[in-house]
Amino acid sequence: MEPGEYDNLERVERDHWFYVGKRQIVRRWIERLRPLAAADTLLDFGAGTGLFAVEMAPRCRVLALDAYPESLAILRRRLPAGQVIEPASAGRIPLADASVDCVTSLDVLEHLEHDAAAVAEFHRVLRPGGLAVVTVPASLRLWSDWDVALRHHRRYERGTLGALFGAGWAVEHLAYVNTLAFPLVWLLRRARRGEASAGRPRAEDRVPPRWLNGLLRRQFVAQGTWRRLRLPFGVGLLLVARKLAGM
Repeated sequence: MEPGEYDNLERVERDHWFYVGKRQIVRRWIERLRPLAAADTLLDFGAGTGLFAVEMAPRCRVLALDAYPESLAILRRRLPAGQVIEPASAGRIPLADASVDCVTSLDVLEHLEHDAAAVAEFHRVLRPGGLAVVTVPASLRLWSDWDVALRHHRRYERGTLGALFGAGWAVEHLAYVNTLAFPLVWLLRRARRGEASAGRPRAEDRVPPRWLNGLLRRQFVAQGTWRRLRLPFGVGLLLVARKLAGM
């Protein structure tokens, strides 16, 4: 990300409906499919400011990995020594094979030129039966200055994300999320083309009024935790996959 985006993220992520809701959704899927105990290890890949890692720390052993200096500085401030790790050369995760029980990657794969290589590393470090929980932005129709500022390489469709988790994985859940917000997000991003370069504030950098913030979070979490209903579009995608035994 652009360095200034870390300041924006750290300022709003504790309260903004999108960030709070995303963390809630991921925790609920982990609790549903692979509850973590104190002896288990969770790797938060692309940990950003580390808030999700901090929230998970009372439940299990947490490792937070990121490659950006701005992120690493925040992570080292928030987490104990030894819990913050950096990727090795060629993007390799510096952990042994089959050494973690859960990998989370929350809006990270879109930042990587080689997303398939990262998914292969998730598979390598997970124990058989371990869980990968991934969120990514969806739909190229929503591409905007927001994606440019965050240095995204792509936005995903359901098929392109699912294709990354083929041999060696059992995909437990793959669905668009944040569908109700899609029309508003599409309109806002079209309406403000060029505004970011002019220095005007973005809606993503502000927490909405409390009543609206709560309403948006509740609908986001409700849809994101549905088991069976699949909607054909959304602002994001959620994938939960399990590493197959013997792979």
